[in-house]
Amino acid sequence: MTTPPRILALWSAPRSRSTAFLRMMVERGDFLVIHEPFSHCMDFGEAMVGSDRVRSEPELIEAILDLSRQTPVFFKDTTDFYYPYLLTNSRFLREATHTFILRHPAPVIASHFALNPALTCAEVGIERLAEIYDAAAIQAGRAPVVIDSEDLIRRPHETVAAYCGAVGIPPLPGRLAWQPGVLPEWERTSRWHASTAASSGFSAQTQQYPHGVHNNPVLARYLRHHLPHYQRLWNARLTLPVAAHQLGPHPVSAS
Repeated sequence: MTTPPRILALWSAPRSRSTAFLRMMVERGDFLVIHEPFSHCMDFGEAMVGSDRVRSEPELIEAILDLSRQTPVFFKDTTDFYYPYLLTNSRFLREATHTFILRHPAPVIASHFALNPALTCAEVGIERLAEIYDAAAIQAGRAPVVIDSEDLIRRPHETVAAYCGAVGIPPLPGRLAWQPGVLPEWERTSRWHASTAASSGFSAQTQQYPHGVHNNPVLARYLRHHLPHYQRLWNARLTLPVAAHQLGPHPVSAS
């Protein structure tokens, strides 16, 4: 049986439903949950790790390692920022269990652009996500766990059960629902988490955006850049039983 991790990380490109996954982890109650500490360090110059305030990647990683000696830690973070120290810290890449959640880059780009019209290609984050995946795979000596957020929405119980089995924690199916509301740690970035704050479980949000990869040539270029990285990680995802897998999306060409 797989030993439960002391540090469980979920990496995601922005707008890939990782906040909903974090909300489920809060509901579980068996991990101390930290919301986006790496990106907060980059964006705001500081992050909270338990009761400690940290101001750099090295401080952050040491604080997470220290805290994990007292309690299991789960954190999720996004790859709109670049984390060079993480990529070179073999100890943290090896000792933490790094996992990944994916969403097709077309809706990721449209949703991100709607919130950040100055979006750059790098900030879409899927190439950076693949870079962390590769670094974690090398240090762990095995392929990290990847889940598809479309599976999470369409087949939440099966997807969470597969994820939990792969990382060595119980699935706790009764924790897949929660009360709507804004968590205190979301307050600085609340506009990015509005859909999760309004939700009570994993559900698809139908939203149309005026700009997307089909009518904006810049965003179409972003799609072409990130699609190969997405497809490579998608091919490494946890697959559900055939009936569920057939309901899931398949990578599409950039044309």
